[in-house]
Order: sequence, then structure tokens, then C-alpha cells
Amino acid sequence: MDNIAGSKSGLSWAVQISTLLIVLLWLFPTVGLLVSSFRTADQISASGWWAALFPQEQNEVIRLADPDEARVPDGAMFVVSGNLFDGAERQITAWGTSSRRIAEFAPGETAELGEGETLTIEASGDYVWRGTDDQLSGRAQRSFVTVVSQPEFTLANYDNMLFDPGNSEGMARAFFNTLTVTIPATVIPIVIAAFAAYALAWMQFPGRALLIACVVGLLVVPLQLALIPLLRLHLGIGIGKGYLGVWLAHTGFGLPLAIYLLRNYMASLPRDIIENAKVDGATDFQIFTRIILPLSFPALASFAIFQFLWTWNDLLVAKVFLIDATGDTTVMTNQIVELLGTRGGNWEILATAAFVSIAVPLAVFFAMQRYLVRGLLAGSVK
Repeated sequence: MDNIAGSKSGLSWAVQISTLLIVLLWLFPTVGLLVSSFRTADQISASGWWAALFPQEQNEVIRLADPDEARVPDGAMFVVSGNLFDGAERQITAWGTSSRRIAEFAPGETAELGEGETLTIEASGDYVWRGTDDQLSGRAQRSFVTVVSQPEFTLANYDNMLFDPGNSEGMARAFFNTLTVTIPATVIPIVIAAFAAYALAWMQFPGRALLIACVVGLLVVPLQLALIPLLRLHLGIGIGKGYLGVWLAHTGFGLPLAIYLLRNYMASLPRDIIENAKVDGATDFQIFTRIILPLSFPALASFAIFQFLWTWNDLLVAKVFLIDATGDTTVMTNQIVELLGTRGGNWEILATAAFVSIAVPLAVFFAMQRYLVRGLLAGSVK
């Protein structure tokens, strides 16, 4: 009785845990990227995104005000005073005047810098630097402080990325270039594969089984093997590097999966519908456009999701088949690589640019995900 049909499997907990782990593995990087895009550069360098809601302790090097401009007489001495944080609410737990002893003094203590020169730093960041005319001239004194910063989130990263001319022009151009590549590279293989899938599923002709076997075999061919020969073919026939070449490349690389997926789905449709339509005098084209395509929408949407995500996030094919020297055809993935090269330390800008680039794929996925499972399970049950 333990194996009776309909009873709950004892391994259901393992399936649930595995599903949860897969969801978390996918969700954590996305959430981390989103949180990092709202943090400042100092916070990103000080702690991980999971600590964004908690106070953070970090070491900073801050120079005092320029003594030649900020010093004021105080009897026989001169004084430079101010706040290390320009009024921001931050708390100092320790400070020092040397990189070897960055926590030598507690807040409120006075450091003797030699020959009567002193420096006092309070917990709030207020400081008093006292010395002679010769001591308080030239370069400002450095202070090494250990501060506790409260959680801070800002929209400055998005303002810098989307509206600063230095960044926004490149990202906007890359965004529209990516759409120019992705939309045709998604539509073209769907159209071609739909016709081919119908022929392989419902039309009888010599060599049909061999063609199906070839399609299945092409699924395992790595696209890296075909990049250089395909580029040489494009250059030989006069296409060169451009949008047409990258459209054809993505179409060729996506067709095996599209034909296989759509053919399985179309073959699982009820045969009676097709036969009744033929009895009524419908042609193959009419059956395809009026019956097969509407019924195959889940499979079409499922492949559209895969193809859109692949072409949107693609860098390799775009590098090979697009000209990047002028930047006129640069896609978003390549633009982020350029930001990584020129702004290697600005992780807040990189996180913002990366999240902007995945916003559209996320919207497409969540809008069409209900068709994904139906399309992937096509043909599994008759």
C-alpha cells in the first residue's frame, strides 16, 4: 500500500529543497546587484551587500582643511578647525596620524605632533589643529579614522549613469543598439523555425527523418567552432561586420533549438484537427497560419524567452560580428566591459549599469514566464 498511485513520495522534501536552492542561487546575485546599485562607493568597498541595512565600521584617510586658507590666529599660535565629514552624521571610534597606527587615539584625545603642534579629533569628526606659522603651512595634515557609518542609499548612481552626458550617451546608444540586435535576432529564427517545424511534424516527404536527426545533432555543436568560418563567409559574400551579419549569426545558432522545440509541440497537437481541416479543403499554409500557429503560442513564447535572453546578454557574437571601433554599434554587454576597463574601481557605477542591462530581460521573463513551462513540456504527454 505504500506505493499506491496518488500517494505522496517520500522524496518530495528533497525536490522542494532542491527547488528552493535553485531559486536562491538565481535570486541572490540579482538582489545583490540591485542593492549595490543604490549604495555609495565607500559602502561597497567596506562591506558586502548583505550588510547594507546595518551600521558599518571602516577605515578612511581624510585630509584636514588647507592650512594656508583655513588657519586663524590664536595668540602666538595658529589654529585650523572644522569637521572631517562636512557635517555628515558619522561616528569616529578611533583615529591616528600614521598609517602604521591608525587607531592610536580615542575620540577626544590630543595627539602631540612635535614641537608644540597638536591635533584633537572628536567622535563627531570635529577637529582642532594647533601649531606655529611654519607648522600650519603647506600641505594639510592627514588623519586616519575608524568610523561607523549608518546605512545610506542613494539615487546618485542612477543619476550618474542615466543622465550624466559622459555615461548616459554611451549607455543610451548601447541600449538601442542592443534592441536593434535582439528584436530581429529573436523574430527571424522564430518565423523560419515555425515553417520548418510544421513541415517536419505534419508533411510527408523523403528524408524527413534524416533532417530531424540533423537538427538534433546540431543542438550539441558549440557555436565557438563556427564563429571564425562564419565571419569569413560573411566577409567573402560582402556582408562584412554589421547588424545583418549578427542577425544571421544569431538566427543560425538559434534555429536548431527553435526547430526542435516547435516540432515537438506541433507534433503533439491532435491529428483530428489537421485531418478535418484537410477534408474541408484547407491548404497546408492555411492550416499552418490559422490552426497550428495559434495553438503553438506557448512553444513560440517559450523559445522567444530563450532567444531574447541569449541575444540580449550576448557578448561573444557581438564582438565577432559587430564593429566596435567607433562605438556606433556597441551593445550593452560590451559597454559594461568598457566601463570595467575605464572605471575599474567604481563598483557602484558598474553595479548600476549591470542592473540597468538586466532590467529588460527580467521584464520579458516575468511577462512571459507562464508560457515557459508549457512550451518546455511540449510533446512530453500525448
